[in-house]
Amino acid sequence: MMIEKKDEKWMRLALKEAEKAEVRGEVPVGAVVVLRGRVVGRGFNRSVGRTDPTAHAEILALRQAAQKTGNYRLIGCDLYVTLEPCAMCLGAAVLARVSRIVYGAPDPKHGAVTSLMRFPFDKMNHRPEIRAGVRAPECRRLLLDFFRSRRRSRAAG
Repeated sequence: MMIEKKDEKWMRLALKEAEKAEVRGEVPVGAVVVLRGRVVGRGFNRSVGRTDPTAHAEILALRQAAQKTGNYRLIGCDLYVTLEPCAMCLGAAVLARVSRIVYGAPDPKHGAVTSLMRFPFDKMNHRPEIRAGVRAPECRRLLLDFFRSRRRSRAAG
């Protein structure tokens, strides 16, 4: 599967969002929602800072996109996220009718596309196109470095 230049471009923006999370001590996951070549939503993990288990990057980006477009249906939108979406985020994207979901690194602990579980698209009335592995090494490295740093900090005291 060939990765398109536009996917690389938008994933680079999602990585910048993930870096914002990292600076705040949040798990570095970032997301952007794109409609007709324009970013209409951005988000990065804020669960810790907001004391909100639903404040994942994807949810925040989808909420912003819905507000910006004036519609909870995000038909024609592409969701770019640095990490494979969990069941909550994938479900929200499907319910919003996102056209494409493009993610970077797989998530063996929470990924709902193919890693931990396979989302039951065949039972849903909407199935977005899925593209995995865009800028995966960078996405994976950001997460690995974050967790390695946290483990070192805990070991140091």
